[in-house]
Amino acid sequence: MSPTTPARASVRKTWKLYIGGAFPRSESGYSYVVNDAKGQFVANAAMASRKDARDAVQAARKAFGGWSSKTAYNRAQILYRVAEVMEDRRPQFLDAVRQSEGLGSRQATQVVDDAVDRLVWYAGWADKITQVVGSANPVAGPYFNLSSPEPTGVVAVVAPQRSSLLGLVSVVAPAIVTGNTTVVLASEERPLPAITFAEVLATSDVPGGVVNVLTGPPAATAPWLAEHMDVNALDLTGLAGDDEAAAALEASAAENLKRVLRAPAAEPDWEADPGIDRMTAFLETKTVWHPIGL
Repeated sequence: MSPTTPARASVRKTWKLYIGGAFPRSESGYSYVVNDAKGQFVANAAMASRKDARDAVQAARKAFGGWSSKTAYNRAQILYRVAEVMEDRRPQFLDAVRQSEGLGSRQATQVVDDAVDRLVWYAGWADKITQVVGSANPVAGPYFNLSSPEPTGVVAVVAPQRSSLLGLVSVVAPAIVTGNTTVVLASEERPLPAITFAEVLATSDVPGGVVNVLTGPPAATAPWLAEHMDVNALDLTGLAGDDEAAAALEASAAENLKRVLRAPAAEPDWEADPGIDRMTAFLETKTVWHPIGL
């Protein structure tokens, strides 16, 4: 650089919400400070409001019909595409995980690898879960009696607070692979991996509104989501160990008989085999009778 060349100003990133496939600023206009694992300033993240939560539910409901009606094979293709894009953006995720979770390069690499692999794993289940949990039921009469799973609807998810990437993927992927749409409350202290993941969703084939990501304190939006009559289910995994907050949300969810995946006593080991429980937690069983011979 010559002495007369002015120093280039850096392009500072504005971290936003992810609602309906777009990246709006919070309706409230508020933001909050996000520090890295060492307590150093990293960014100002948008603080979602009650209005933002309502907009996210509206976007999720609007997307539900199209997403749930896609073939399981198509949903598998789309989740696999998310894994492809995430793999391409590996350096960005490594930086986000190192900053947010204070991990070394080797540990951060393992987390990103596991997150990508988990997406592929759930994609593989998309066209198999019906065969595993559905059934042909024996009946006393000339009928076929078939039970098959269907998605619950709009699922509000309080994402894990410590595992800001692998934990996030592990709660979002099983909900959407079966046809649900989601409103996700990202980790309050570690939101940047979640918004980076949202950027991947926006640049892959996931329709807008299938996943909506809100940042900020769960206490600012979770109560409104629990009470919202157009939310069909709650995943309270991110409230692990906070029995009082979880109980309050469960009580609010009873207003319209939401399905509730309760908060565990401690945050799960996300590196363990995930099993199929998170997929079946947000499925309803539909049983059809049909006369034999018609």
